[in-house]
Amino acid sequence: MPSPFAATALIGESFVGDGADAAHTNVVIGRKGGPVETAWATALATPSAGHVPFLTVLRPSVPVKPLTLFVTKAAAAGELHGRAIWGAAQAGLAQGVLDAVTEGLLPAEDADDLLIIAAVWVNPAVGDLDAAFRNQRAAAHRAVRAAVTGTPTLKEIEAAAADGPSNPFYTPSPEVLAG
Repeated sequence: MPSPFAATALIGESFVGDGADAAHTNVVIGRKGGPVETAWATALATPSAGHVPFLTVLRPSVPVKPLTLFVTKAAAAGELHGRAIWGAAQAGLAQGVLDAVTEGLLPAEDADDLLIIAAVWVNPAVGDLDAAFRNQRAAAHRAVRAAVTGTPTLKEIEAAAADGPSNPFYTPSPEVLAG
């Protein structure tokens, strides 16, 4: 079976947790020298107000590998939200990526050749930094797993769609679904 890392880009998504401490993470994984590297460098070099991508670190001066760019989906809305973004969510993302390497989802021998872009949602109403860390760690790991394994499959998506779309923010009523 060919390596999934031969692809130009792998894309994954995961939502973990409930309420304001939930984590929603999208990842794009690709090799250096390809389009993901171009996107990675461009995002790092062109921040916008409130959305400053940064290198994800396990500790100051110790970036996680594969090098992972943290792109926040929400501008910091106060001191606790900022600590959740740059502290708990960053630490959770770093640990989730490291968990994926430790598990072998991301081969250790490829860690220097791969790049990850992670778009991360941290709710401005976040209240529990430990829950935000745990949820982000799990969401990062699951998003990487989805990217590497190509899940969900179209068959899984069709099965999930049987009852209509739904997410933590909205579920259409049966009348709306009927058109």
